[in-house]
Amino acid sequence: MQPKSVGTAYVLWFFLGALGIHQFYLGKTARAVSMLLTFGWLTIGLWIDLFTLPGQVRKVNAAAVPVAV
Repeated sequence: MQPKSVGTAYVLWFFLGALGIHQFYLGKTARAVSMLLTFGWLTIGLWIDLFTLPGQVRKVNAAAVPVAV
C-alpha cells in the first residue's frame, strides 16, 4: 500500500470534503459514508478535519507499515 499524502488529503477535503471523499482516501469508509449522508455532518466535521487531517494521515500511514521481526 502506498503511503497517504497530507497534501492530497487536503485537496480532496477542500474540493469534495462535504462528500467525505478525503475519508474514503484514508480508508475510513464508515466515517466517509456518514459524512456523505449528512453533508459533512452539517459542515462541523469539515472544520474538525481541517485541523486534524495531518494526524489522521500519520495514523493511517503508521498502521500500514509492517513491523519487521
